[in-house]
Amino acid sequence: GLIGAWSEAMVTLALVLTSVFFCVLVGLPLGIWLARNDRALAIFRPILDAMQTTPAFVYLVPIVMLFGIGNVPGVVVTIIFALPPLIRLTNLGIRQVPADLVEAAQAFGASPRQLLYKVQIPLAMPNIMAGVNQTLMLALSMVVIASMIAVGGLGQMVLRGIGRLDMGLATVGGVGIV
Repeated sequence: GLIGAWSEAMVTLALVLTSVFFCVLVGLPLGIWLARNDRALAIFRPILDAMQTTPAFVYLVPIVMLFGIGNVPGVVVTIIFALPPLIRLTNLGIRQVPADLVEAAQAFGASPRQLLYKVQIPLAMPNIMAGVNQTLMLALSMVVIASMIAVGGLGQMVLRGIGRLDMGLATVGGVGIV
């Protein structure tokens, strides 16, 4: 590329897209389930609170102990870090669907599946997309931290640049992430 960071940018893009894909794959169904099950929400809420309030560096230690270093642990730690907003906002969106609309759909004979797919999810879509947005932003913010466990990409450029006091290298990596 123009500034010599194409391969690093593609590694970063792969890390972020893979992480966001798995977050959506897990977060949407989990958020929908939590919106329909108050007992499960009571169990998962403290876990989500802990996942969101724990500093990102703290995730690295157990993940490195379990998975070693490299790209796979980087994806795992990014998923753990970026997943809670999607679950929370999906749950919130489904719960905020007006009860009268749900009741009207049920009165017209909508099955639970039709109610979910034709009423609740479309009305919750702004919240769900906000959750995907937050998940994407958190995945991008984790790129530099994940580079500390040997994940390549632009985060590695930033880390190397800071370590060598090479502000040009760090800036190229940072601008590439942004």
